[in-house]
Amino acid sequence: MAAKAHRVGMEVSIAVSHAVQLARAEAIAAYPITPQTHIVEHLSSMVANGDLDAEFVNVESEHSAMSACIGMSAAGARTYTATSSQGLALMNEIIFITSAMRLPIVMTVANRALSGPLSIWNDHSDIMAARDIGWIQIFVENGQEAFDHSVMAFRIAEDHRVILPTIVNMDGFILTHVVEALEMLDQETVDKFLPEYHPRFFLDPKRPVTMGAFAMPELFTECKMAHQMALTNSYGPILEIWKEWGKLTGRHYKPVETYRTEGAKVLLLLMGSLNEVAEVAVDEMRDNGEAVGLVKIRLWRPFPFQDLREALAGADLVIVCDRALSLGGAAGPVLAEVRSALYPLPVKPAVIGYTIGLGGRDVQPEAFKEVVRLAQTEAATGPSAEFFLFGVRS
Repeated sequence: MAAKAHRVGMEVSIAVSHAVQLARAEAIAAYPITPQTHIVEHLSSMVANGDLDAEFVNVESEHSAMSACIGMSAAGARTYTATSSQGLALMNEIIFITSAMRLPIVMTVANRALSGPLSIWNDHSDIMAARDIGWIQIFVENGQEAFDHSVMAFRIAEDHRVILPTIVNMDGFILTHVVEALEMLDQETVDKFLPEYHPRFFLDPKRPVTMGAFAMPELFTECKMAHQMALTNSYGPILEIWKEWGKLTGRHYKPVETYRTEGAKVLLLLMGSLNEVAEVAVDEMRDNGEAVGLVKIRLWRPFPFQDLREALAGADLVIVCDRALSLGGAAGPVLAEVRSALYPLPVKPAVIGYTIGLGGRDVQPEAFKEVVRLAQTEAATGPSAEFFLFGVRS
């Protein structure tokens, strides 16, 4: 039976901060950056007002924020932070260390374009520049999902079969600053789902351990293989935790989700909030007799190879819509992953990629209809380019 929930209207950033509060985070270090700021502002108020029993560390940069989080997590505290865009880029040196040290920190990334030119608006270039940092990475498409996964991220990261930092990606402004109707859970329900944190390894003078050790070339490759195996093997526990959440709330999540794909020969593929816009386009095309469906990737790392292959089976054409540009490369980041996943198959669909919505450019349902028309023409004649930048003005 699903847990009893109360429905409220709330800004999504504030809902995320309440999720962190319900998760009983013990240590938070963050530096404000648009469009993430409301999350940590609200958390700092909760700590100051005594509504959250946690240490909130004010720092001078995002590099320092993640450094402080490493120290707090290594000491055994349930640790949280949030960032965006240039802030994530400034963390870059430290976020590799975080995952290599197997510290189960949870971080919200309010996805935003990377400079330059300077932009505060949404796309996925920040997280795509950090796709190989060794963290578990999840994408959400609305406020309810942001709340749900912000709670689940702690359970996933801290699971003793996992012990890896986890990122919840949500689109900046499109989600962070929007008020939505959300189903919130009470503290008792969350406490049953998310038990008190008991770290598997932590710094203790009475039981010394080494963290962040130096590795000679004779050991470095084996360390990286162990990290790769840990990230790959987190897939099973993630699914178990999502299934438990589904039983608790009635909201079920999968690594790859589909929308109206039955009998569809043409499939759009996206990640993030634009999935809801694409659903409108798919509905309208279906109503006009076009066999078009939508595939959504929720779990970005570890990448769900088999789930994706199953979701795309039977399609003739897959249209991947990236939200980031791989400058000088042959494809957008998601397009490259999808092509790689399908490459070993003896029978596979044509895959054509469009990069859309860079720097917060508005994307309406009509844009997805146009992308489908363009991709069908390209597929019929043979693609004229490795990928296409949609809507660019000459």
